[in-house]
Amino acid sequence: MNSRNIIYCTLVLFISITLLGCGGQATPPAAPTAAPADEDLVTLSAEQVTNSRLQTGQLSRQAMSGTLRLSGQIDVPPQNLMSISTPLGGYLKTTNMLPGTHVQKGQLLAVMEDPQYIQLQQDYLLVRNKLNYAQKEYDRQRELNSSKASSDKVLQQAESEYRNLSIESKALAAKLSLLAINAERLTENNISKTINIHSPISGYISKVNVNIGKYVTPSDVIFELVNPADIHLNLTVYEKDLAQLEIGQQALAFTNARPNERYETKIILVSHSLNENRSTEVHCHFERYDKSLVPGMFMNAEIRLRDREENVLPDAAIVNFENKDYIFVQEAERSYRLTPVEKGATANGATVVVSKGLEGKTIVTTGAYSLLMHLKNKAE
Repeated sequence: MNSRNIIYCTLVLFISITLLGCGGQATPPAAPTAAPADEDLVTLSAEQVTNSRLQTGQLSRQAMSGTLRLSGQIDVPPQNLMSISTPLGGYLKTTNMLPGTHVQKGQLLAVMEDPQYIQLQQDYLLVRNKLNYAQKEYDRQRELNSSKASSDKVLQQAESEYRNLSIESKALAAKLSLLAINAERLTENNISKTINIHSPISGYISKVNVNIGKYVTPSDVIFELVNPADIHLNLTVYEKDLAQLEIGQQALAFTNARPNERYETKIILVSHSLNENRSTEVHCHFERYDKSLVPGMFMNAEIRLRDREENVLPDAAIVNFENKDYIFVQEAERSYRLTPVEKGATANGATVVVSKGLEGKTIVTTGAYSLLMHLKNKAE
């Protein structure tokens, strides 16, 4: 056998051994996928249960007569808010008003100036003179017509002219009254280029929107007035607490700056229209007015709730984590599940549980925070 055949046979033998080795090699089995850990379930050893001093119990029924604490701010009804504008445009000539200035009903707020005020008074006086002449002409034609000295057509024309001028005169007088100008007292000797703006209510100036010399249109608001005599407290209440409130309940209001100074209020209106935050408004009326209370001021209120049977748990059974409330429900021996819960009023060491579906379940009543620490350490 020559050298070429020897090389050829050796190459064929090497390839055959290689293919047999690859074909006979077993594919290694895929590693099993680990089941995802239950992040809300914590299981303790017997020693950990003992050290944590866990105690369990169930929901209990208890007559609750606690207080509900709400927050809100002082508001005023729409009839106590007033936006001041002028029926006709004009330039602001003078004003002494500043935000916070107290004013009485009828007090002068500002003086406006514009040529159109003169024109309106002039038009009224001219029409009034024409009306006097038209009335005399109508009376004369009526007498002539009674003796058939004039035709019915002439009488009708005189009457029409008199009626038209009477309408125009009354319309111009009404416009003058909008400017606080008494048409009956207006003469050619007291025509004025200015008009006065008076306060329609007693209260104080909350906003001044113009300055001296600025032109104001009828749609512009010059001043905003507030009458604080009928202020009320507008509180925010969430859906879970809404059923505990009713008209006539007493509420003690106080500010964060003076928590010991309490103001007696009474619920006068409970809105049942919930917004996107599942909350609504409760309006309370102050029993006595205090001038230190101003619209927009934030206040807290404590409302005494009526006695009623509720599902309750001890305060220690409920833990708060990341601004949410939870309890631990026992699922097996030494295994406890973190369960979100919605709570209500709290009184005498017990908290109302609003969430449904917890009746008959075993719940950790003591040591809940220890379980929370075990759970979060496991997650880390």
